[in-house]
Amino acid sequence: MMPTSTIQTEILYFAEDSIITDFTENKVYLYKSARFEYGQMKLEAERIVIDWKNSELYATGVTDSLGAVTGNPFFTDQGTSYEIRKEMRYNFKTQKAIIKDVVTEQQDGVLRGETIKKMEDGSIYLDHGYYTTCTLTNPHWHISSKKIKAIQGKQVVSGPFNLYFNGIPTPLGLPFGLIPDTPEEKASGVIFPRYGKEQTRGIFLQDLGYYFAINDYIHARVTGDIYSKGGWGLKSQAVYTKRYRFSGAFNVDFQKFKSPETELNPVDYNTFRVQWSHTPVSRGTSRFSASVNAGSTSYFNNVASQNNFNNNVTADLNSNISYSKTFSGTPFSMSANFRHSQSVQTGEVRLDLPTIAVNMNRQSPFKNVKFEPLKTLNVAYNFNMQNTISNRVQQQFGVNNPEIGTGPEIIPFNLANLDLLLANANNGARNTIPLSSNFTLFNYFTGTASVNYNELWYLQRINYYYNPTEERVDRIVEDGFNRVGFYNSSFAMNTNFYGFYNFKPSGKIQTIRHHIAPTFAFNYTPDFSDPSYGYYQEVQVDSTGRFQRFSRHQGFVFGGAPLGESRALSIGIRNVLEAKILNLKDSTSENATKKIPLLESFNINTAYNFAADSFKLSPFQISARTSFFERKLSVNLTSTIDPYAVVTSQGENNTLLYERVNRFAWSNGQGIGTIRNASLNMNASINPRSGQTPGEVRDDITQDFIQRGGVMDEFAQNEINRIVSDPSRYIDWDIPWNLSMGYNLSYSRQINNNTNITQTLSLSGDLSLSEKWKINFNSGFDFQAAAITQTMIGIARDLHCWQMNVNWVPFGKFTSYSIDIRVKSSILQDLKVSRRRSFYDF
Repeated sequence: MMPTSTIQTEILYFAEDSIITDFTENKVYLYKSARFEYGQMKLEAERIVIDWKNSELYATGVTDSLGAVTGNPFFTDQGTSYEIRKEMRYNFKTQKAIIKDVVTEQQDGVLRGETIKKMEDGSIYLDHGYYTTCTLTNPHWHISSKKIKAIQGKQVVSGPFNLYFNGIPTPLGLPFGLIPDTPEEKASGVIFPRYGKEQTRGIFLQDLGYYFAINDYIHARVTGDIYSKGGWGLKSQAVYTKRYRFSGAFNVDFQKFKSPETELNPVDYNTFRVQWSHTPVSRGTSRFSASVNAGSTSYFNNVASQNNFNNNVTADLNSNISYSKTFSGTPFSMSANFRHSQSVQTGEVRLDLPTIAVNMNRQSPFKNVKFEPLKTLNVAYNFNMQNTISNRVQQQFGVNNPEIGTGPEIIPFNLANLDLLLANANNGARNTIPLSSNFTLFNYFTGTASVNYNELWYLQRINYYYNPTEERVDRIVEDGFNRVGFYNSSFAMNTNFYGFYNFKPSGKIQTIRHHIAPTFAFNYTPDFSDPSYGYYQEVQVDSTGRFQRFSRHQGFVFGGAPLGESRALSIGIRNVLEAKILNLKDSTSENATKKIPLLESFNINTAYNFAADSFKLSPFQISARTSFFERKLSVNLTSTIDPYAVVTSQGENNTLLYERVNRFAWSNGQGIGTIRNASLNMNASINPRSGQTPGEVRDDITQDFIQRGGVMDEFAQNEINRIVSDPSRYIDWDIPWNLSMGYNLSYSRQINNNTNITQTLSLSGDLSLSEKWKINFNSGFDFQAAAITQTMIGIARDLHCWQMNVNWVPFGKFTSYSIDIRVKSSILQDLKVSRRRSFYDF
């Protein structure tokens, strides 16, 4: 029978100076840079003693003549490292150890104890130990306890402990402590609240709750808010992911508040918000996605969002849940959408339940024919069915007759009005068959001929009649299937012109290029308002016997047939102006020159309808777009010019009457026309990294992270991707400043010369006061109201292993402040960034 041994695998040991074997004691002595390896265990020290008889190791450093200790033991077992300041004993048979004065890292935390007993399963017991997440030799904070137990991969448990800051004890502590010892992405635990004060709801504690790391696929947290003036809130937030399949997040926020009876302007509301985001990974032939953002109309008018200030100026909520499928081997595909839109300002709600589309890709039945117009002929088919429910309904007159011209009113979108909302549902279907062909004309022109046929299907139509008693037009809705078929045809021709101007080779500007792309198109649409088609009805409108045509599908989901004949010539001219300049940074290589935009686009469009009896020339649409300073500043300009004259006459009570007449403005001494609408938008975002691409930013952050000692794993990679994809979620301490500006000017002028001008300026950004202090802000100015818009000022302090954020809204309805101090993970310490808000926020 073969003798058995407790040694399960090969043992390797090494010493740089000498190896001495004592056969009497059955011991081996290793001196200087000694190393011992057994399976997953590895021990390095200046001096190691191997006791074969007792299956033990003893390791220690060496003290020189000056009293300095060198070569302290460094022990690794089962993926955990121990930095030993004195000595250790280890039994490689039982895998237990006794260690004096040791520091070990447990996930994001650091444990240190005077004496540690390590067990076979990797658990450790500490005598007079401390725990911290700060990675510095002298940590900024730690909790100190006489007894601590760390269960590897699960948790750290302590007896009574005190909290220390910079080595100074505080009266803060608890009779016991329980700290998760799992990776950050798998750790459950208590979420500490944020403190602050609001003008309306008073002093608060927000986001106190618990984080549930349920499994590798679902994480959730439940938090609550409480306010000193009687309000409370409850939030439930969850994220989920399945690798290579999908990921998403679901948030619910409910807030309740009622002012004290002594309040001068009492407030009473129950409000909520629901968010859901579902993003699939593209695979197969079907796809399901969701983006839901819904809630009470009053939510953003009452609930201040310290974490995401832009929420409080959001004017609209939009949602879309969609499913799409492509049928392999066929040109057909389909999609179904459930859409929701909601105006926070007006309270209007619209639901598209559902919208179903079936599409056939363009088919070229004659692609093998040599004749180009026939070869490029293609046909497609699109079917769209839609059912819409809205709380904008028309008032009813008489026997289910809404009054024409009164306009719809908005009713509350609630269960009490459900019957009325369903009764006013708007539904129908649209069939579209586009037919087109592209070909070359005269070598330099591209021609496009097309015919589009549309057919609408409805289950109702409107019958109009004149009500002599009320002297108005009323209508009756007639049930029954009816179709509306109409078509139009067009022929377009476009080409390109290029102009170059070359400068002297010694100058900075080498060449200026001017690109002109004119387009001419003729469109023809028959007069489908002729009563013979049955799509329009000619009805008396007043007691004088005047008649007017009304569409029998007015206000329907897809509208009706177009009104009047159109034989219109459309003209458009697009201009692009670019320059090639010398690259002063690199004038010798292949990058010696670079192209910069002078005018990215300058477009002019108009049309002339030969079939119209008056006002044949359409207004001129002018738009321009360009950018400056390597695209750091973008400028957009749009304008509409009315080419027809306006004349004035004397009315009653000496009032002036204005009338637009069928004469061109230039023939009436009014220049080329009147600017009816104009807008100017300027946006700039600048910082030291603004010239980098997202890929370059990702590379810089990754390299810096590795140089700081960070370990690249899936969680670190995901954190870096979040920083790159949405920098606004993080404070980057390596960027000294960041500034975003936006200026919007809008101008309109009516026929009676009444003008309306609005202009706003928005500013946001941050500024580093020092290496550890940063101020961020969000503000603006409304020139029309001559007032500063809602403003938020934030102060962020990088405390290495902690982060502090103070947010202050100094004035307005949402006047408030909040203070948030919390421990920062080691990954974010190495990345030199801090989270501005939870990654649950959209």
